[in-house]
Amino acid sequence: MSPLRLRIEGRTFRDSENREVTLRGINVAGDAKFPRNPNTPSNSPERFYEGDDVSFIGRPFSIDEAHLHFSRLKRWGYNTIRYIFTWEAIEHAGPGKYDEEWVQHTIEVLRLIKGYGMYVFIDPHQDVWSRFTGGSGAPMWTIFAVGLNPRTFPSTQAAWVQNTYPDPSKYPKMIWATNYTRLACQVIFTLFFAGKEYAPKAIIDGKNIQDYLQDHFIEANRHLARRIKEAGDLESDVVIGWESINEPNRGLIGWQDITVIPEDQKLQKGPSPTAWQAILTGSGRACEMDSWEFGGLGPYKAGTELVDPKGDSAWLPAHYDDSKYGWQRDPGWKLGECIWAQHGVWEPSSDRVLKKNYFARDPRSGKKIDYEYFTNAFFMPYYRKHRQAIKTVLEDAIMFCQPPVLEIPPSIKGTEDDDPNMVFAPHFYDGVTLMMKKWNRYWNVDVFGILRGKYMSPAFAIKVGETAIRNCFRDQLSAIRREGMEYMGERPCIFTEIGIPYDMDDKYAYKTGDFSSQSAAMDANHFALEGCGCNGYTLWTYTAMNNHQWGDLWNGEDLSIFSLDDKPLPLHPQSNAEEPGPHSQYASTVSVDRSSPAFSQSRSTDHSPILPETLKSHLKAPSITSRESSTPAEIGSTPGFRAAEAYVRPSPIATVGNVVSSGFDLRNAAFTFSLECKSAATEDAPTEIFLPEFHFPRDQTSVEVSSGKWTISVDDADGGLIQRLRWHHASGKQNMTLKGVRRRQGMVLGKEEEEGYMEQCRQSNCSVM
Repeated sequence: MSPLRLRIEGRTFRDSENREVTLRGINVAGDAKFPRNPNTPSNSPERFYEGDDVSFIGRPFSIDEAHLHFSRLKRWGYNTIRYIFTWEAIEHAGPGKYDEEWVQHTIEVLRLIKGYGMYVFIDPHQDVWSRFTGGSGAPMWTIFAVGLNPRTFPSTQAAWVQNTYPDPSKYPKMIWATNYTRLACQVIFTLFFAGKEYAPKAIIDGKNIQDYLQDHFIEANRHLARRIKEAGDLESDVVIGWESINEPNRGLIGWQDITVIPEDQKLQKGPSPTAWQAILTGSGRACEMDSWEFGGLGPYKAGTELVDPKGDSAWLPAHYDDSKYGWQRDPGWKLGECIWAQHGVWEPSSDRVLKKNYFARDPRSGKKIDYEYFTNAFFMPYYRKHRQAIKTVLEDAIMFCQPPVLEIPPSIKGTEDDDPNMVFAPHFYDGVTLMMKKWNRYWNVDVFGILRGKYMSPAFAIKVGETAIRNCFRDQLSAIRREGMEYMGERPCIFTEIGIPYDMDDKYAYKTGDFSSQSAAMDANHFALEGCGCNGYTLWTYTAMNNHQWGDLWNGEDLSIFSLDDKPLPLHPQSNAEEPGPHSQYASTVSVDRSSPAFSQSRSTDHSPILPETLKSHLKAPSITSRESSTPAEIGSTPGFRAAEAYVRPSPIATVGNVVSSGFDLRNAAFTFSLECKSAATEDAPTEIFLPEFHFPRDQTSVEVSSGKWTISVDDADGGLIQRLRWHHASGKQNMTLKGVRRRQGMVLGKEEEEGYMEQCRQSNCSVM
């Protein structure tokens, strides 16, 4: 049996040559959250409720377009794809009805990715459960299965859904995330993780709703895994792993009192109901509730608001035809009545709470529940079922375990769940920047430190100055990684989501071309990633249809590193060309600086040239035309590079021995790297580093190494043209410093600068030192 292309050894990834692999990845794609046919982004109400009759074929890209996107991502240095799919994509037509055409499309896209040498792990994605509860993920029939009526969510505020908002363009920014603490999500996640404990009457097709939902979701994942295995050329070679479920949430499990908002509910925006108020408005009662806004130090109470459903109920009416999807609902589970009323939590005739602490303890043990208890007692049983389903099909799959966001990880170290083939897969976002859509260079907050009780007062968590902010991000990521090791044992840590909003400051960058705020924020996040000791990341996100007007076309978010309204960073002699032309005297070349101190230190005796003729003259990309954007001129007439200089940055690809440190100083275009190895790098398997041409062009790159020889070349050794540095070094501790060209951050290149950049590309030669 041939060695695996990627395997886990302790807390590192290793390739077939036993080099440490750093995963530098991207989420593909943001628009995989909604159907391609009909094309229903969250700002469109058209055919929204036709959820059974949709198609995700063409997500994340059509086959014709896919080469363009993956060749672009490859040239930007990405070697890993977090492949987004939703439960709705595969099982939208009804329980057990799989969309085999979508499955086949997915397999074709995965085969195409194989040609670019990328690693892929599959992400069964969800946000606040479903498109029909304001996010993405589960098919519409799951809403009916739990007895809810999605058409009345707007009037009852059971969920805030942009598709049904009166004016989608005025949908409050980031309010979608508050759906986790509104009725629909509170009900569904409670039933999904603990229906047997808190809703024993909820029986459908002879099983509790918990098992019904989990079994269908897990089986849909297993079905896709089975098809990937049957494809014959994707398992391990391309698909190296599978994630558990994106951002799991506890619903009401562990709420000590449903009549008050828990102290640990940090996110509040707009009308913010207690669970009890959400229950009442969900049953047609009017309630006056606190209304909140989000400020620099978090949410603050802005007033009160009357929410009056005018008699509408979020529950399916008693006369609803429950035969549509073929299931049999137990007679003990009544439609037309709140599930919690049926379990004695409250009395509808008097609107009186009977058991305000109904969800406070585990009915099986009587133990008090907090979020840590939920993770171990309710999330982990689900995770085990999910893991077993995938492993029975893809036995070598690496499992990416993602516990609830920013909560204490499961206590599995030294237990049977301490799987050596598991990755800790947390998420991190700078909440201040994300919620405010503004990069504050002057202060930020150590949110993770506050959550873990690090400070006597939140005031002490404020970090002042850009250097302190950058260090704060790094320290938060380091603490998250260390906490994962403490609770889950020694294993790799990959931040599978991290990113920034691009529509900062009321879309100032789109009006001016000045992306300096975005560049600073993106660089701060990457500084944290490079300094925290993690094994890599997958940036959120790449959205092929992003534009300046609607962003990622999902809930007002705008985090995509690509936009139809911006220019790709010039990485080839022909500025912004997506594929090079036939070979000519101006073909892309690289040279080394023979005046560098590293030249003599390398003691190289090999001065033979690597000629451009040895490089393939075409990218693996068809000639296609990008769609035109319909963005208004006010915010679309000044395209920029979308702060690409901050995320297109050098990074180790494969390291002989172990990475000790790695970091890129964007301001000074300097990359430092150190490693430690027991054996010297061999000729066939050296240490390899991705070196972006934009920062380290042709004959303007100096390299200093502690030992050995190095080469810089542009090639497609593992699919897709990239510039890489290969370093043949001695054993022991080794260091490298590279210095490139300093450029203005966040701004489009000036004419003189861009022409100078292009001219140096034309005049340089590719050499081996």
